[in-house]
Amino acid sequence: MPLNRADLADFTCFLAIARHRSFRLAALELGVSPSALSHALKGLEARLGVRLVNRTNRSVMLTAAGQELEQAISQPFDAIGQAVEALNRHRDAPAGRVRLNAVVDAVSLVLAPVLPEFARRYPNIELEISASNRMVDVIGSGFDAGLRHGGTVPEDMVAQRVSADLRWVVAASPDYLARHGRPATPRDLQAHRCIGVRLGDDRLYRWEFMGPEGEFAVAVPSQFILDDGRAMVALALAGAGLAYAAEPVFAPHLASGALELVLQDWATSGPGYQIYYSSRRQVPAGLRLLVELIREMRPLGL
Repeated sequence: MPLNRADLADFTCFLAIARHRSFRLAALELGVSPSALSHALKGLEARLGVRLVNRTNRSVMLTAAGQELEQAISQPFDAIGQAVEALNRHRDAPAGRVRLNAVVDAVSLVLAPVLPEFARRYPNIELEISASNRMVDVIGSGFDAGLRHGGTVPEDMVAQRVSADLRWVVAASPDYLARHGRPATPRDLQAHRCIGVRLGDDRLYRWEFMGPEGEFAVAVPSQFILDDGRAMVALALAGAGLAYAAEPVFAPHLASGALELVLQDWATSGPGYQIYYSSRRQVPAGLRLLVELIREMRPLGL
C-alpha cells in the first residue's frame, strides 16, 4: 500500500499516543486537541484496515498490530526528527520548540532571569515550560528535558549544572519569632509550628541539617503541609510558622526584613539545579542554547 501525506502525519500522531499511552499528553506534545488526535488515529486505522489502539475511560493500550507498527517506524521517525533538528546549523537564526519540565522554584530562580535575553537572542525558538514539583518521566511525558535539584535527577540521564550548590535554611517572620521564640537547635522544632513540605514523589520531607557528627534529618510537627514553595513562603510571611527551603527562595524577603533566618549554624548544603535529558536523543539546538545562556548569565552562580 503506497504511503500518502496523511499517513505520514498520522504516523506522527500514532507514535505520540504510543509513547504516552494518553491522548491528552500526546495532544499536548503535538500542540493539537485530543479530539483532533483521535480523529487522526481513526483515519489511519481506517486506511490501514487494522485497529492500532484499544482505548477505555482509564487506559490506552496498543494492540498487537499497534505494537508491531510502533517498533517498525519509531526509529526512522526519530532519525527524521534528528535530521530536521540538525538543520539549525545552517539557519541564519536557530528555530524550533523546546518543552521543559521544571521544579517550581527553579522557574523563578534560574529561568526567569535569563528568558528575556533568550527571547532577544533567539526569537524563533519557542520554549514551553511545565512548572511542577511532581516527579515525572520527562522523556515518557514528551519533554525534551527536566530542571530539578541535583540530588533528584534520574541516574540514567545526562545532567548539566546550571547553579551553584544550594544552602538549605529555616526562616520565619519577625512576628512569629516574637510570639514563639527562636529555636536554638533542630531538636527545639518539636515545640514549634513548622510548615511541612510534600515532595514530588508524595513523601513528607524531613528537614535536613548539619551537626558535629554530620548530616541528619528531622521529622517536624506540621499543622500545614504544602507542595508548592510559593505557598509555603506566603504562609511564613503571614506568621503561620517556620519554613524550610533553599536560601535563594527566601532571599528577597530576608533582604527586606520580612523573614529572618534561624538555626543558621545547623544549615546544610546540597547540589544545585541541573538540566537533564536523555543520552539516547540528540539535544535540540534550543535546549543547548538555553543551557549555554544560563551558564553564561549565572543567575544562581556556578
